[in-house]
Amino acid sequence: MDDRAKSLLKTLVEIYIAEGTPVGSRTLSRASALELSPATIRNVMADLEELGLIASPHTSAGRIPTARGYRVFVDTMLTARPFDMDVNVAREQLQPDQPQRVIVHAAQVLSQLSNFVGVITAPKKPTVFRHIEFLRLGERRVLVILVSPDGDVQNRVIVTAHDHTSTELVEATNFVNAHYAGLTLDAVRERLKQEVESLRGEIATLMQAAVQMGGQAEEQSEPVVVSGERNLLAVQDFKHDMGSLRRMFDLFEQKTQLMRLLDVSSRAEGVRIFIGGESGVVPVEELSVVSAPYEVDGQVVGTLGVIGPTRMKYDRMIQIVDITSRLVSNALSAPR
Repeated sequence: MDDRAKSLLKTLVEIYIAEGTPVGSRTLSRASALELSPATIRNVMADLEELGLIASPHTSAGRIPTARGYRVFVDTMLTARPFDMDVNVAREQLQPDQPQRVIVHAAQVLSQLSNFVGVITAPKKPTVFRHIEFLRLGERRVLVILVSPDGDVQNRVIVTAHDHTSTELVEATNFVNAHYAGLTLDAVRERLKQEVESLRGEIATLMQAAVQMGGQAEEQSEPVVVSGERNLLAVQDFKHDMGSLRRMFDLFEQKTQLMRLLDVSSRAEGVRIFIGGESGVVPVEELSVVSAPYEVDGQVVGTLGVIGPTRMKYDRMIQIVDITSRLVSNALSAPR
């Protein structure tokens, strides 16, 4: 592909992303910096079509980029433009806090800034006890509070077989924190199996309740958080294509394919872009994914990104994803 063809492809993709309608030779002739006649431009467009970089919709004489055309554009022609992103607003929403709240807010920030769908995988790590507390609420009713090292708090009311005084619960709290704090859920389970005979009855019962609570929280934690699916209903490209919309909403509901795609993304450094079905994981030709890994204390623990139509402002999406990734990494790595 010579420089003239590259220049026309770049111009065509930029016009189509901005306007959303097929681009004709006259439009290209006016917009291109090259002084070429519409007839010459038509010949170049025919060459680009033969290369599989642009295509002609049935309803128009103009051309639109194919997934392959977008890929060439993104890889070789994309120019970063200043983007007025209010980083402070995003930073305020991603304050160091409970990790699960940071994850949920990150998906929302991605969706709000892109006007598409924001996705993020939750960091995978074993549940560890930092502190456990048992509080008496009433006869045979005890509030169990479980705090993890990174500040996640879980609490649940349990009903015990026997009534416990506040003093007994304070003693149980002190004993458990002295002997079990800092252990993972699995390690606590193993020790309980071995030590259940030697532990005082009420402590063993309360500990088993705490372990069961932590296990249920692990099972219920959402592996992928998705925000802004309804934004796709407003995308011009999908308004008359219910089949595509149905496939997309199935994708967000099932989440298995999303998990696989984001897992692939986490193995590479920096921002990755998947256009159409080229990932081999998400079989929706009309979608593109811009993603980046995020870290906790220098270790990659998850991936976040934006999902939208192939006709998206890639330069802007790259900046949104890159900045959000850094903000999430900072929020989750901040000392608590």
